[in-house]
Amino acid sequence: MFNILASIFTLSLFFLLAIFIGPSSLSIADWQTSQIIWDIRIPRGLLALAVGASLGLAGAITQALFRNPLADPSLLGISSGAALAVALVILIGPAWMPNELIGVPIAAFSGALLSCYFLMSLSKQISFSTISNLLLCGIALNALSAALIGLCIYLASDAQLRTFTFWTLGSVASANFKFVMLMFLCLVGVFVLIYPLRGPINALSLGEEVAQHIGVNVSGLKVKMVACVALLCGVSVAFCGMIGFISLVAPQIVRLVFGADQKNVLIFSMFLGGFFLLVADTLARTLAFPAEMPVGIFTSLIGAPYFLYLLKRKSRV
Repeated sequence: MFNILASIFTLSLFFLLAIFIGPSSLSIADWQTSQIIWDIRIPRGLLALAVGASLGLAGAITQALFRNPLADPSLLGISSGAALAVALVILIGPAWMPNELIGVPIAAFSGALLSCYFLMSLSKQISFSTISNLLLCGIALNALSAALIGLCIYLASDAQLRTFTFWTLGSVASANFKFVMLMFLCLVGVFVLIYPLRGPINALSLGEEVAQHIGVNVSGLKVKMVACVALLCGVSVAFCGMIGFISLVAPQIVRLVFGADQKNVLIFSMFLGGFFLLVADTLARTLAFPAEMPVGIFTSLIGAPYFLYLLKRKSRV
């Protein structure tokens, strides 16, 4: 309980700092300041927290699902599948899906779900406990999605091209309170569903046969885990584009600090993911002023070397 309260306090503190840190000088008594805070920085900070927490939780579930600490939705092609679905929606246009707030997340969720289903089908023939098999499958899915997204870009208009750039680089700059509310609803809904399953998920880490032997409905558990990962990744990509490596790094650090018990991994992966994206977005919009660095580039610059370090360390085991 103390760790949870400390995490909430730390997140609240950094959220307040993120609101007041930026290129514009703010005065509390100024009307323009209140507009900047309420219309721009508060929804942007809240969306960064919600998306980061969703990616952290999605990473924890993905690593438990494939029983591999290097499993990550972006590396496995799940996020790319969601981005491909969004790209198709952008290319087809609003006439096919007029409600962007609901339609785009549904499309992204469907793309992520199809990618998860494809991965689960492959896992029946290929052991994903081997790092090379896991990464090769992710490379193939990412390459296929990238090729199809490239085709969408080739067929797109100039206005659609600018929109594609946002989805591929990742940003929380388009934040508004509608996005924040829907993102938090998805996050809370997934957590309410998955956290009571922490015991069966711990059993699954010992192997499917062991889990079945102690009474776990493995197939049903996998379906729920896949749906949760697809929903979290799909909605995150729909609102913010592709933001990589948070879902890999956050659960890794949580396991190093708190151990492998899903009781801690699921909760603190959310806290750490939210913290990472909030800090990354604050740095991305201030370091390159007057320009703004897409947060997806920033997280990849930090996460890619860390992934190579993990891969090197794992190869020595």
